[in-house]
Amino acid sequence: MATPDLGIEENVPRRRWRIAWLLGIGVLVNYFDRVNLSVSHDALIATFGISNIAFGYLSSSYSWTYAACQLPIGVLLDKFGVKRVGRVGIFLWSVASFAAAATPNLGGLFGARLLLGVGEAPTFPANAKAVGLWFPPQERSLATAMFDAAAKFSSAIGVPIIGIALLFAGWRWSFALTGVISAAYFVYFWRVYKDPEEDPELSGVERNFIEETAGGADTHRALGDGQTSLGRLLIERKVLGLAIGFGSYNYVFYLLLTWLPSYLSFALHIDLLHSFLYTSVPWIFATITDIVAGGWLVDFLIQRGWNANLVRKAILIGGTACGLGLLGAAHAQTPTRALIWISISIGGLSAAAPVGWSLPSLIARRNDVGKVGGIINLSNQISGICAPILTGYMVTAFHSYAWAFGVAACYLAIGITAYIFLLGKIEPMRLEPSGGL
Repeated sequence: MATPDLGIEENVPRRRWRIAWLLGIGVLVNYFDRVNLSVSHDALIATFGISNIAFGYLSSSYSWTYAACQLPIGVLLDKFGVKRVGRVGIFLWSVASFAAAATPNLGGLFGARLLLGVGEAPTFPANAKAVGLWFPPQERSLATAMFDAAAKFSSAIGVPIIGIALLFAGWRWSFALTGVISAAYFVYFWRVYKDPEEDPELSGVERNFIEETAGGADTHRALGDGQTSLGRLLIERKVLGLAIGFGSYNYVFYLLLTWLPSYLSFALHIDLLHSFLYTSVPWIFATITDIVAGGWLVDFLIQRGWNANLVRKAILIGGTACGLGLLGAAHAQTPTRALIWISISIGGLSAAAPVGWSLPSLIARRNDVGKVGGIINLSNQISGICAPILTGYMVTAFHSYAWAFGVAACYLAIGITAYIFLLGKIEPMRLEPSGGL
């Protein structure tokens, strides 16, 4: 695959970008597993005779175990590393996809989704840690965008592909298809991923580039190799600001991930096949803004001497503010207007997301990155639990998505405030090393 040209040290080999592609493909695959439930909305209601409220609980069940695992996963990642924890996680999420395809009843489907949450729990904290190991700070936004954008691109191509599979072969075969893809990725990850110090294919020139360009600006060097306890990190102002802000982003993300096809079908009276196809439009736009604005543009400006803190904060806060475009979709009367407003909302949030995921390795020491990533993703998954359930209740009660979108906008306003006043300047946290977890 071609690798990004950042204009840095053209003679340095690019093994590290193979790792970035690997992480991106992993997120692409595990989001296939996530979106197949939203695509199967009508089929599951017909098969199991459930209501929209029950579907909201089913949609969020994945996030229950995903959220519960985040703090332990952060500790395990810092203790055992990305390679071992990643292999176990991918194996479990592959098994979960096959289990969902074979389940005879609703209870079995809930169980499969709970297992999926356990398997996919390490993905984003592990990817954030891997980027911190493999990339110098001035390349981390694009490297992070490559895996974060895959979550959006997965919805863009996954909803139509899985939707067509469902329409022609049934929902069970759509789940089995994602299981096969997940199993193939398990083999790929097993063969390719290693940390830099273990990788025999990493040249000395590239190894030195990764280490030397980090220099004193790298938090890992600046703060040493000690570690901070999980309890201390949980009350740290910068961590809380990042967690609240990211939680607001993820609320909107999961609302659209689980309900967008149904919104287009129910609120705008689009037939099911076209709702699958239209759903891809905002996600394609989000993929582009994620990579171009949140990834390439941030690294481009920083490498050319712009203030790194101001660049990252501008994209982080400005992108999250664009998420308020969801209010426009709340009262849209045509599919075109709805898709424009939703594209503005998720496109802006997607530009902010890779900046947010690059921050654990920029504000925390090496042995704390997994824990900080776990704290952030715990906040994310609490939002992932609440968004589908609350949306189900509000749509049932008001027969409209306006209230659901309004609640999401209020949370975004809180998130923007947290970024400004709690996260503050993007710089290393000066915390004394402490023992324990």
